Amino acid sequence: VQLQASGGGLVQPGNSLRLTCAVAGRTLRTTEVAWFRQGPGKEREFVAAIRRNGATYYSDSMKNRLTVSRDNAKQAVYLQMNMLRPEDTAVYYCAAASSGLILSTLKNANYYDYWGQGTLVTVSS
Repeated sequence: VQLQASGGGLVQPGNSLRLTCAVAGRTLRTTEVAWFRQGPGKEREFVAAIRRNGATYYSDSMKNRLTVSRDNAKQAVYLQMNMLRPEDTAVYYCAAASSGLILSTLKNANYYDYWGQGTLVTVSS
């Protein structure tokens, strides 16, 4: 299974970005996918997840500014981020689980088996 994250870049505060996670080697409709991020000098943290049934979950710190969606036909998961702030600067990773996850593990990076290479988002004026 290969995941490739793209769509990062340099944006000014208040602007938006849409990240894309392309999934290959596994049928996306049977896969639970999440986004994590790691900022400078920080630990990796959960951002958002979308389950096989389409249910979505967001980090408390970003939930009002995020939308995660999936297109099973295109084997892609998207993360729309709005009203970006300098503290959102990080490398954003998409990850996939090889089996269904229970709710208590959905936000835990240790339960995801496949990871993309990450895409850098820099929010700065």
